[in-house]
Amino acid sequence: MPTKRRRPTVRAQRAQDVSRLLFEQNGERPWVKRAEPMDELIYTVLSQHTSDLNTDRTFADLRATFPTWQEIVDAPTEAVQETIKHGGLSKIKAPRVQAILQEIHRQRGEYNIDFLADMPFDEARKWLLSLPGVGEKTAACVLLFSLGRPALPVDTHVHRVSGRLGLIPKKMNADKAHYQLESYLDDAQVYQFHVDLIEHGRRVCHARRPNCRECVLSELCPSSTEKG
Repeated sequence: MPTKRRRPTVRAQRAQDVSRLLFEQNGERPWVKRAEPMDELIYTVLSQHTSDLNTDRTFADLRATFPTWQEIVDAPTEAVQETIKHGGLSKIKAPRVQAILQEIHRQRGEYNIDFLADMPFDEARKWLLSLPGVGEKTAACVLLFSLGRPALPVDTHVHRVSGRLGLIPKKMNADKAHYQLESYLDDAQVYQFHVDLIEHGRRVCHARRPNCRECVLSELCPSSTEKG
């Protein structure tokens, strides 16, 4: 796959500096396939507005109750809701999961999206976004974590840290941030950058009280309280 051409801007250079400093701190993070594409897709839909722990439990309950995708489609929506209730928003997520599965089967004749690995990157993303209820983050998670494609999911940590670092405009929403952040990076940097930024958000750049004193990015961060 050809390497993306980065935008020659102050933000692009800062993103490269952030990438370098976090790489130096954390070391290399080789890509590891997290799940099969279908599993990743449904898991990510279930993960919306809940914790990883709740999502793990909810997805495990769903697959234990309905071992095949067809069984989820055939089940009464209320039964799917009851099964995934621990993850929250089950009245929204249950019909959404069923609608996604139905659309995949309508288009492909099976419950399998492995074909996306061989589709041009932009087309693969567009196809995922065409599924009912699938947004930028869900599409990016499937592409990055299951297929090793250079999509950068923007969760709350990535969005918050990117905003504080000035990598994105203050009022830019997460959907637009996906494309902005990707434009700064070479394909081979995307996975590491995503994982590093999430960890940085969890350990250092907290939502309420960021620990600027312990931050390796403080010298280049416009929001830092520890400059100089």
